[in-house]
Amino acid sequence: MRLAAIAVCVFLTACTQAVTEADETTTSGESAATPTTGVAPTVTTTGDESTSSMSALIAPESLTVEAFPVPAGSRPHDVAPALDGGVWYTAQGSGELGWLNPVTGETRHIALGAGSAPHGVIIDDEGTPWVTDGGLNAIVSVDPASDAVTIFPLPDDTSGANLNTASFDADGNLWFTGQAGIYGSLNVDTGETRIFEAPGGRGPYGITTTPAGSVFYASLAGSYVGAVNQDGSVTVLEPPTPGQGARRVWSDSTGAIWVSEWNSGQLSRYLPETGEWSSWRLPGDDPATYAVYVDELDIVWVSDFGSNSLVRFDPITEEFDVYPLPHDPGDVRQILGRPGEIWGAESAADQLVLIRTR
Repeated sequence: MRLAAIAVCVFLTACTQAVTEADETTTSGESAATPTTGVAPTVTTTGDESTSSMSALIAPESLTVEAFPVPAGSRPHDVAPALDGGVWYTAQGSGELGWLNPVTGETRHIALGAGSAPHGVIIDDEGTPWVTDGGLNAIVSVDPASDAVTIFPLPDDTSGANLNTASFDADGNLWFTGQAGIYGSLNVDTGETRIFEAPGGRGPYGITTTPAGSVFYASLAGSYVGAVNQDGSVTVLEPPTPGQGARRVWSDSTGAIWVSEWNSGQLSRYLPETGEWSSWRLPGDDPATYAVYVDELDIVWVSDFGSNSLVRFDPITEEFDVYPLPHDPGDVRQILGRPGEIWGAESAADQLVLIRTR
């Protein structure tokens, strides 16, 4: 273990907000990506991670955390880097989807509808953001060009699902979790929704898709990882630590499943080909592992509520580097990135945070 000496940089550019009322009856369309300066370059690879161009990488001990204010009361929950160089975020406190320009610090908000409480956000291949909205009990898409909102309500007999997170499978279907005890899929072309009762009842939380297209989710209350089969059923995978509180999951480039364990304070890895589990406890006296994300170089990032930090884990050296958050508490509940950038949201401080890795 090593603790990195971190300089915390606060983004000082004035932050403005443009709230746009969206038309809920308009369907989403394609977005034309706008070139934006300041976006980190993409790493050139030959298909073998060991031969990737590493010259632009920053040494782990030299990484810094930058903070970007968003409008007060936003309570940003999840983030998703946009194709135009900006960053989408769910403003759970205001019932909106936000967009940040990291170059200027400007933000704009899109209202998702009365009663909205958005949780997760991801983007599809065309750059359209898709939101799991617990308040609306619906999946929501937003046209990034027009800000038009399209709502896909869950079936009437699935009220109070407490929607959490989503991920696309190999066929382009959107799979999602609901902490009340369900998981399901949405055919984004037809609008057809399938709902399944989760093994063990309440708990489904984080979800991920492997490069081969397989879907896995984590059950926080159930303390298991669920492997979704082609017929929609689930195979329950139990981590070796009882009651560990599997919260979020993420696949690396090989299809290994990384799990953030809230109760145990551990980071775990499951190898689907062999069924082998490995676990590492985070540094510190009382770690509480919340979010997990694997970057383009298969470096694992987690958020730790116990140390109020983002934590970097190198699977090769099995070493952790700890990066304190700018605010205490910061409460980063989800991590996503793009080449050279690791993004999270300090939900307790109305800030987005960024670590540049090159």
